[in-house]
Amino acid sequence: MMMHSLLIANRGEIAARIIRTARRLGIRTIAVYSEADADMPFVRQADQAVAIGPAPARESYLVADKILQAARETDADAIHPGYGFLSENAAFAAQVQESGLIWVGAPPAAIAAMGLKDAAKRLMQEAGVPVTPGTLGEDQSPARLRAEADAIGYPVLIKAVAGGGGKGMRRVDDANSFADALGSCLREARSAFGDDRVLIEKYVTAPRHIEVQVFGDLHGNVVHLFERDCSLQRRHQKVIEESPAPGMDAATRAAICDAALLAARAVSYVGAGTIEFIADASEGLRADRTWFMEMNTRLQVEHPVTEAVTGYDLVEWQLRVASGEALPATQEQITMTGCAMEARLYAENPQTGFLPQVGRLDHLRLPNFVRVDSGVEQGCTISPYYDPMIAKLITHAPTREAAAARLAEACAAVEVWPVRTNAAFLARTLADPAFRSSQIDTGFIERHADRLVASAEPSGAVMQAAAQALLPSPGTDPWTTLAGFRINAPPDRSVLVEIDATPYLVEVAPGAAAGSIIWSGSERVLFQGGMGWRVGEPQARHLVADATDVDGTVLSPMPGHVIAVEVAEGNSVTRGQTLLVVEAMKMENRLVAPFDGTVTALHAVVGRQVSEDMVLARIKRGQP
Repeated sequence: MMMHSLLIANRGEIAARIIRTARRLGIRTIAVYSEADADMPFVRQADQAVAIGPAPARESYLVADKILQAARETDADAIHPGYGFLSENAAFAAQVQESGLIWVGAPPAAIAAMGLKDAAKRLMQEAGVPVTPGTLGEDQSPARLRAEADAIGYPVLIKAVAGGGGKGMRRVDDANSFADALGSCLREARSAFGDDRVLIEKYVTAPRHIEVQVFGDLHGNVVHLFERDCSLQRRHQKVIEESPAPGMDAATRAAICDAALLAARAVSYVGAGTIEFIADASEGLRADRTWFMEMNTRLQVEHPVTEAVTGYDLVEWQLRVASGEALPATQEQITMTGCAMEARLYAENPQTGFLPQVGRLDHLRLPNFVRVDSGVEQGCTISPYYDPMIAKLITHAPTREAAAARLAEACAAVEVWPVRTNAAFLARTLADPAFRSSQIDTGFIERHADRLVASAEPSGAVMQAAAQALLPSPGTDPWTTLAGFRINAPPDRSVLVEIDATPYLVEVAPGAAAGSIIWSGSERVLFQGGMGWRVGEPQARHLVADATDVDGTVLSPMPGHVIAVEVAEGNSVTRGQTLLVVEAMKMENRLVAPFDGTVTALHAVVGRQVSEDMVLARIKRGQP
């Protein structure tokens, strides 16, 4: 019998996604929310909502007792953990079941078995699933780990055994950089997971990230819903996902999907799960060059890709299976049609190394011609406490080329202000010839960053659109027809415009595209290709060149806290040398010297909270 009420132990986009399916099935929904999320859409969308504490996740969404108390107070039948937070916490899953509630997730034993990468690899080896070459890190001393890396041969990958989401993971290309990479990995793993144990694996030099969606029920049935290719990554975090995997033939697909079923059956799996593989694509996708990496014992962020190609609602499957029903389809009934792609729209600035952005979404317009899964709306605030994802954009088309073109168009149509996003970066990536021809692996973005990240300087098209925006509209001014008129000379079609505080003299081309113009408060903003530009008429102060040289001021690029300081006042430094490390959203960001010089001031202290644009250090150019 289907559950009657469901508490969603999560927030944002995935909470809204679960509410949507539960409402269609007639299930009453209960949201829990932190103080920072009180005005978020998912709170209003639920039938009931319960406040569970302050903004930091460790005081709200990660506190099992608060969530269980909310379930008791609202007479919930079941708890859905979404993804992240407590979704892969075996102890919490057991608590839910011991409280007499339905757990919409994997069995606690399966979560525990697959939760630690070293134990999971050992279990898969015993089950006959091929695993990545490497060691399991029984001895965690730095010297032993270094020796293991030397024996495997560089490059290697250091991975936190409790890791996920790209955190606690470092590539090491040579022995000299091993110690620094290990230290950084240990700190990040300790901060993110409370467990700094690591393992060492051989780094595959042309890796493709292939994952298989699996589903099991309480009656012993296990099926797969084919693969997703998640090779487009940045810092080990997925950016664009697609299905089917480009270049995968039927025989390879069958072998990999069979291996995924073998892995799921090895832990008597129930619910939605994903078996992740790493493939050496140097000779194309081959089953004998594809190895098990890990299992995610939850619904994945990119599940809409699978929904698009199979036609099934995976959240509905979760709810039905948790209620005791058999899987809605047999393996023979599950087919794959067309091609689907998903792009993750983040509040981050590609021009500053993809640093996370925070702030109010004064203007937000997302495309209406593709599927959009979002947890925010215009007027919401992107806070520093949680993942800065704004939305997921999903397309489905008969061919990969058509899906990519449609998704690129959708990303280019995104309008967000004043928070910066990666929309233009996504559009450029999806339109890139190498991506379109399936020349992809996990190093694609890093390798082609110069052409995928748009310049911070406005393009000619942006300048033309800005100039068009300042011209009077035809018919609104009786003098419009005389604009640019000069006696005994051709018309002067030049317009002086200001774009992001810099003046430009633009020769207006007949028929130039005007772009999308909105007013945000007193600002006029131009959107083109997924980017926003502040435009207007130049002020007199800008006509005088700024003669001030770069002064060597090192600013905090985002809110966070200092976790390492590697220099002192008076030290000589070289261009690119690490000065200090700021952690934000559990990711480390190294701040480096802009040029050779001397540290003349240092305001950073380990453990200190810092705000965006706070002065942390000053460097004087030249050697003492």
